[in-house]
Amino acid sequence: MFDKLFSSEVLAEALDIIMTEFPLAVWETLYVTVLSTFFAIVIGLPLGILLVVGEENGILPLPKGLMRILNIVINLLRSVPFLILMILVFPLTRLIIGTVVGTAATIIPLVIASFPFIARLAESSLREIDPNIIEASLSMGATPFQIITKVMIPESVPSLISNATIAITTILGYSAMSGIIGGGGLGKIAINYGYYRYKYLVMFIAVILLILLVQLFQTIGTRLAVRLDRRQKNKKSPE
Repeated sequence: MFDKLFSSEVLAEALDIIMTEFPLAVWETLYVTVLSTFFAIVIGLPLGILLVVGEENGILPLPKGLMRILNIVINLLRSVPFLILMILVFPLTRLIIGTVVGTAATIIPLVIASFPFIARLAESSLREIDPNIIEASLSMGATPFQIITKVMIPESVPSLISNATIAITTILGYSAMSGIIGGGGLGKIAINYGYYRYKYLVMFIAVILLILLVQLFQTIGTRLAVRLDRRQKNKKSPE
């Protein structure tokens, strides 16, 4: 397997593939990951808020039956392996996109697989808020909507960003797996060349690029979380 991995012929072939196919693959990976993360946050963040505010002792209690159904649906979607989920949502993907193959088609299963995960991450972030802050807001006559938008979300921004970073790196890994069913990006290159054609050097380069993208997202997310952390700012400010 590795005896001719760095031969001149293999290196020349790998360089040609890198020059011709990798730029588009990197763009497709970024495009799918960022767009899927955006839609997953749009769906998952409100659900995470509902899981906190809608509980029995929350600021906006919802019917127990509704909360139970919501928890079951989220847990059910989180428990299905991504590869199986992609196949299960083929009809929905075909209905929305018109096809189940290609870069755009992978966005639908990525969003469905990710928004329950983001909902749980958002729930954990919101539960870290000091209950005394919420009680103080209630005592001052703030409405549930005001507490959510002006207290809960601002107070949990650093944690939300940290968890969003975890989510986007997870979605990046999912996007690589979508290459098995014809999705684009670096995952497709790694599978098509490394698995089907035994061009392991190309596969290794694709994996390295995926690792670098994970590090990039992680670094950006960590720096944003630290910069927006009010607690760190308060510690640095003079008394």
